[in-house]
Amino acid sequence: MPHAYPLMLDVTDRLVVIVGGGAVAVRKVKGLLEAGATRVRIVSPAFHDEMPDAPGVERVHGTFEPGHLDGASLVFAVTSLAKVNERVTDEAKARGIWVNRSDEGDEGDFSTPARVREGEITVTVAAGSAALSAAIRDDLAAKLDRRHVKLADAMKTLRPAVRNTVADPEVRAAVFRDLASAEAMEVVDARGVEGLFDWIRSRHPSMKS
Repeated sequence: MPHAYPLMLDVTDRLVVIVGGGAVAVRKVKGLLEAGATRVRIVSPAFHDEMPDAPGVERVHGTFEPGHLDGASLVFAVTSLAKVNERVTDEAKARGIWVNRSDEGDEGDFSTPARVREGEITVTVAAGSAALSAAIRDDLAAKLDRRHVKLADAMKTLRPAVRNTVADPEVRAAVFRDLASAEAMEVVDARGVEGLFDWIRSRHPSMKS
């Protein structure tokens, strides 16, 4: 792809269509479910044995037809046939739907980087080569500090609490900077979320209101 603008997409309520039923499709479906997708349509004459069978996953047995893209927000063309992938890509683009084509990266609108997910932390890597991206991802995953994971999980509770109790934008920014510090990591590791609450309140009394 000539240009790449990284995004984290909320796919919770969006219909995602995957054309293809092989191993690549299995990986796409699993990744989407892990990301919270609840509406996934898979179109293929046959399906891999490991294809997830979960609520919200619709299997359409048959060859691709344009109507399979009705209502879709994202499309993945992942068949083993270049002509089918081209047809899916052309149809998606004609409808203004973002499409990923697995066999010809430059033909689609987006790519899916290598990723590792630990709790609330997601690390993605794009390096111009799938193999290199995966190698870098694995290296970063091995070096991930578990305290970062604890702190990210704690932020699910802390972030809305800060936004609801600290009105001043400058003070709120200072609170979030403190919560991203090495000291905050030490506190959450030793004392948990409640201890982190007590620590940040002691530094910013306005949170007590």
